[in-house]
Amino acid sequence: MPEDTPPIAVAAAEVPPRARPSGYPPDLVDKIGGREKRVLGDIFRLRNFGVNLTRLPPGAASALRHAHEKQDEFVYILEGHPILVTDAGETPLGPGMCAGFPAGTGDAHHLVNRGTADVLYLEVGDRTLFERVEYPDDDLMIRPGPDGKSVYFRKDGTPVF
Repeated sequence: MPEDTPPIAVAAAEVPPRARPSGYPPDLVDKIGGREKRVLGDIFRLRNFGVNLTRLPPGAASALRHAHEKQDEFVYILEGHPILVTDAGETPLGPGMCAGFPAGTGDAHHLVNRGTADVLYLEVGDRTLFERVEYPDDDLMIRPGPDGKSVYFRKDGTPVF
């Protein structure tokens, strides 16, 4: 198989975790704790959606609480008991449970691990360009760059990087 050909299958847990824990600015990255993502969709060169195997150790969060304008998201809990935090409040989740977040609702969400054991889940999201993301609890937002890819800004419009 040529080197540039994606694999047929992989052992998800053996995929190396993403080197950089997040794209968040340094003053906010600690809020997600020791989150670890294994980026599975990229291995297979998926273009329309991404898939991650994500581990949240105790005290970690999936992301800063956020709401997407154009991109749908879905999570399926494999292990552990995270708390889903949305605008409506908190919902305990466990293995075999799933949750979906349709784009454009404005309902900000994230998972937090307040337990003593790791949480392991699959997350799936689409890769729509020209996305806007709101972070209601933090001084952060995403706006599209000229190429349609996401760029982080402070709420006053100052670019983060």
